[in-house]
Amino acid sequence: MIPLHRSDELLTWVERSFGYVFVQPALCYAAVTHRSAGVDHNERLEFLGDSILNCAVARMLYDAHREVDEGALSRLRATLVSGEALAQIAGELGLGDHLRLGPGELKTGGFRRASILADSLEAILGAIFLDSGFDAAAAAVARVMGSRMSGLPAADTLKDPKTRLQEALQAHGLALPVYTLTAAVGDPHAQSFTVSCEVPVLGLSAVGEGASRRRAEQLAAAKLLAQLPPEIRKPV
Repeated sequence: MIPLHRSDELLTWVERSFGYVFVQPALCYAAVTHRSAGVDHNERLEFLGDSILNCAVARMLYDAHREVDEGALSRLRATLVSGEALAQIAGELGLGDHLRLGPGELKTGGFRRASILADSLEAILGAIFLDSGFDAAAAAVARVMGSRMSGLPAADTLKDPKTRLQEALQAHGLALPVYTLTAAVGDPHAQSFTVSCEVPVLGLSAVGEGASRRRAEQLAAAKLLAQLPPEIRKPV
């Protein structure tokens, strides 16, 4: 069992951070319990919270960006709900101080581990949903995510380099780039791929190298994007 004073501290922290008071405190305790600490851990709550988070953020973006299409909305949502972003939010809230971890995780600094922080944040949202429903969970999402909405980059900048290169060329009636695999070396579990990207009509080419063919193509496209004349690189 979590000590009484720790219980009060946890519930007070949740109210301050998420603006929510639990009707069933046991859900809150489970949400901050890592698998290493006991049977009543937070993995199922994390699964639930992930869906709640995605839905709530999707609605926030839908309301805030009425001129943006589905693809751009998806990219913006991915930025907000990425593991890195969630871990950063959890760190800012001080979630690590309230985690219940087993001895092994405590010794290795599990309370600072990004994956544990992100998962636990989602678990708390799942617990709020079970305690009071979607509206309460969505309000908690808005509270911890709201300030990040205004700081989102332009949706177009979130497109991968291959997509941005293709769209830039198409917007000016130019042929699509040509990608050619020029090398694949190394053992199957540790290969390195080299890909060339060419835009013959402009006389431009670039080479990318990565651990996968897709990664190599993206790196080559990024290099070629930087070579495009400004009048082509900019959207029409």
